[in-house]
Parts: sequence; C-alpha cells; structure tokens
Amino acid sequence: MLQQEPICALATASGVGAIGVIRVSGEGTFEVVNQIFRGKDLRKVETHTLHFGTIRDGETIVDEVLVAVFKSPKSFTKEDTVEISCHGSDYIIRQILKLLVRAGARLAGPGEFTQRAFLNGQFDLVQAEAVADLIAADSAASHRTALNQLRGGFSKKLTSLREELIHFASMVELELDFGEEDVEFANRDDLKRLIISLQTAISPLIESFDFGNALKEGVPVAIIGAPNVGKSTLLNALLNEEKAIVTAIAGTTRDVIEDVLYINGVKFRIIDTAGIRETEDIVESIGIERSKQTIEKADIVLALFDSQQTLSQIAPLADDAKTIWVQNKTDLGAAFVEVKNDSFVRISAQKKEGIEELKKAITQRVYDEKKTDTVVTNLRHYDHLVKTQQALTDALNGLEMGITGDFLAQDIRVALHHLGEITGQIVNDDLLANIFSKFCIGK
Repeated sequence: MLQQEPICALATASGVGAIGVIRVSGEGTFEVVNQIFRGKDLRKVETHTLHFGTIRDGETIVDEVLVAVFKSPKSFTKEDTVEISCHGSDYIIRQILKLLVRAGARLAGPGEFTQRAFLNGQFDLVQAEAVADLIAADSAASHRTALNQLRGGFSKKLTSLREELIHFASMVELELDFGEEDVEFANRDDLKRLIISLQTAISPLIESFDFGNALKEGVPVAIIGAPNVGKSTLLNALLNEEKAIVTAIAGTTRDVIEDVLYINGVKFRIIDTAGIRETEDIVESIGIERSKQTIEKADIVLALFDSQQTLSQIAPLADDAKTIWVQNKTDLGAAFVEVKNDSFVRISAQKKEGIEELKKAITQRVYDEKKTDTVVTNLRHYDHLVKTQQALTDALNGLEMGITGDFLAQDIRVALHHLGEITGQIVNDDLLANIFSKFCIGK
C-alpha cells in the first residue's frame, strides 16, 4: 500500500449549488483536516462515519460542515480519505481549499484520486478509464457499457486470455533454457489450438469497437433523399419539434442539420441532409456534396422516397448494409413501391404515422451490430487488441512454418505485452499521465 502526500480538490461540479464536497486523500490527511475542523479528532473515530462540526480559520467560523471519514485501505484511493460536505458557495469552497493547502495538503491534479486508486490496486486501468466514461455517460446504453467495464467485465475477459497465454509462454521460455538438449515443453498442437481460441475471442471485441464508439458518441443516422420527399419533416417528426424549416420549395435545406435523439436508452445523432439532385446552384451543390460525405460517415442511412422516381435518384448512393428504406407520404395515397430489402418502413412524416415503427427499425439495426456482451469503447484498447491479434497471427504463421522457439517466444511476448498494456499490468508514467489528464479535477 502506497500512501502519498495529502491532496485536496472539489469533487462536485464547480459553480453555486446547495452543497459542495471537497475530497482530501493521502498520508497525514486526518492531521491536516484536524487543523481546520472543530468537532471530533478524526484520527480516533471509526472508518465510514459522518461527523458534524465547523471549519475554522483560527477562531473565525468559515462554515458548518459534515465530514465523512474513510480509513485506509477502505476508501476509493485505499488511502486515508476525508470528504468535507460544505455549503456550495464559491467563496466558502475557495476558503476551505486555501486552509487545507495552508495546513499541508496540495491541490490535486486531473484524475489524481483515480490514479492513486489504480496505483494502489483498487482496480485495473480499464476500470479506471471506465470511471471517466461513467461520469461522461449521457445515455442509458453508454451508462450500461461504462458500468460493465467499471465492474470488471472487460478486464476479466482479458485477464483470462492473458493467463492462458502466459502458461504456454513460460513453457516456450523454458525450452530456451534447455536449448542444447532439444526438448519440447510446449506442445505445438496445443499452442496452435490456444492461439486460434484466443483469436476467436479477440475478434468480436475488435469488431465491437465501432458499435461501442457509436454508443459513446452517438450513432450517426443520415436522412437522405431527393428534394421535397419530406426529409426535414421526418427530422421534425423524429425529434418532435420544429428543428428544420419545411417549405414546398425544392432545395430548402442547403446544409447539414443535426440534433440528438434518444431511443430506448441509445443516443442517436439524426442528420438531415440537402436534397440530392442535379443543380447549377453553387450553394445547393455544396450542400449536396456534404450530403454525400455524410452518407459515407453515417452508421445508419434512412433512404427516404415517395415514388419510383425519387427512389431511383438515391438508389445508387445507398448501401444496403446500413440502409433503412423509408417510403413517405402514405397519407397522400403514395403508390406502394417495392424495395428488395428487409429494412423497409412506410410512413407519413406529416401525420407522424409509422414513426414508432421506424424508431424500432433504427434501434434494431444498432443491436444487430452488437457481436458480444463486452463492448470496446476506448480507442487505446482497440489499438492494443489489433496489435495483439497481429502478434498471435505471426505466432500462428510461425508454428505453420516450424520456426524455432526463440522467434515463437518473441511473438507471444508481443501479444502478452499489448494485453498487459490494456489492463495496466504493463504501464509507464507517460501513459498514465496522458490517461488521467483527461479526467476532471477531484476525481
């Protein structure tokens, strides 16, 4: 257990509020807080207890507070920790922090409490990063994903994979110590089966990244179609507000319009695009070009049409793998147009008919993409998983070619290194500084 110098920071959001919580953690925390707190001697109370008292500057009362005491190792950081709940005045908070610094604490850096928790073995690096994701979660889906990672879902899977590989790595390394005796401790067929099994487990994790990143940032959904088929009306119907201007004039929408929609706990970024047609209008042409770029970047495309003619105008741009075909203006008696695609919905955007069915089709498309219960949302994790997979492929190719144990051991070491980098079993100061610099101060 490593107890470092005491640090302090506001743990709640800055700004005026009913209360503010100031966190203090590290060796000598109780002595530091005792200098400014009048109530009980915090060194003598039980852990996980609350105590009422006053914060004082000399004999001057700064505020009446509640102090929570967490004694090592039963705290978030596994260090002695105190949380001071005071009134949420900016002035009061500044005064208390100033008094704590004067008493011997220092102001914490971004994510320093969570970094100490990681260094003290409270959780691994994946779980530490999940803390930031949980704080930033703005939908039920991103919350569930972050909570699963915080509770160790992803870490357990990686640890299991790494332990299996470590066993064979040690056998191969042992062979190198007896190189002159031509012995084989690691059965090559068993190692081959293990590598294939590991790759089978890692592949869905890699494939889940696009889905996981979309959950985190919002799934981009582009509404495309010819002019006047009702794209802006559909955007307004989905959002249930007049977000986009709707007129009978073709080409009203000349730029990309975007807003956020939550469906069944999933965050979607709904994007209305300029109507796609041939035009000599320079401004409209720019809008149409942006529409085509949006189609390429979108995870889901709502291809809106109202007739065979408007369908043929957008058909060449649609990718069936991510397209939901939507026939609009059913309230006007639009003739049924057959589309050879499983994802096909008929609606009236004007009357808001079929909108709920369309929302179900959108969410179903998202969950169809989910390949595994464990979802990768972090680019750093994804990068190391890809490199692990490549190292395993190199090892498998080496086994097929009958390479010597020293080269085989090197490929396995690389795979183990990248798996260890994800969970923090292999870590360096620069990596930690980069990760925790993205946290808010006080966490």
